[in-house]
Amino acid sequence: MKCRSCGQTAAINMRHHKLALCREHYLEWIPEQTERFIHKYDMFTRDDRLLVAISGGKDSLALWDVLTRLGYAADGLYIGLGIDGGIGYSAESQRLAQAFADANRLQLQVVDVAELEGASIPDAARLTHRGRDKPCSVCGLTKRHIMNRVARDGGYDVLATGHNLDDEAATLFGNTLTWSTGYLARQGPVLPALEGGLARKVKPFCRLYERETAAYALLRGIDYIYDECPFAVGATSIDHKETLNRLEAARPGAKLAFYLSFLEAKRNGAFPLEIRQSPNGLLPCPRCGQPTSAPDACAFCRTWDKVRARRSALQEPATP
Repeated sequence: MKCRSCGQTAAINMRHHKLALCREHYLEWIPEQTERFIHKYDMFTRDDRLLVAISGGKDSLALWDVLTRLGYAADGLYIGLGIDGGIGYSAESQRLAQAFADANRLQLQVVDVAELEGASIPDAARLTHRGRDKPCSVCGLTKRHIMNRVARDGGYDVLATGHNLDDEAATLFGNTLTWSTGYLARQGPVLPALEGGLARKVKPFCRLYERETAAYALLRGIDYIYDECPFAVGATSIDHKETLNRLEAARPGAKLAFYLSFLEAKRNGAFPLEIRQSPNGLLPCPRCGQPTSAPDACAFCRTWDKVRARRSALQEPATP
């Protein structure tokens, strides 16, 4: 297989695009495509300050690399979750994220959940009975809260995540199976900022396959954590990805067509649902100041109150 641009040996063949490219031209193509999506969905401009959520994985590090190559002012945010799983998952992912930032002279902010709140994510899940083996609920709640707080307090205009097409298609598939109209109404490349302090969220890689972002990271020499989160095993989203992978193997481009058709249907009014706030709008949480529809305290504060109360009742020492 030869590169369409120069005729040299191709490094990657993208059947859905009927396009094969060598290393040099592929490393040009990914930033070009990302820039195109940024403009198409009006995500941000070069005057905006970007905060990129960094996990230490291929997608987030590749996104940070692409954005800085394109000339955007982008800082990183790493959230230490305290997940070990027998492989030192969080420690290794933080090491790789910091190594990338140092090598590229980029600013990485690190927020350690255990230091901030007194318990790791697995401990918090156990203490609140949100799932002894699957702390995904408290993890997602905590990450969203911290990302929004850091973006708001740091004066950032946009929060960018490395969600790729496989992620978006799997989420769309799951929400369509259950007709979760509220989630369908909110899904898209851009989630606008809301009055009350919710940051603008964007997904510049939303139309790039996971295979494409992995190839970019490999060809750019980006060292990332290969292991999935230990708690991801058996997740419904993985089952959805496997189902879509089988469809993609039989019909190259099926994932992209599925996602783009959904976005087109929304644009044409097939989903006339707005992102809903509470009847009285969002109010600042009296505890942390983050926007919430609850009259007393936000879900984050209520959850971590339970963690501390339960730890105190069991007389467990706080996580150092």
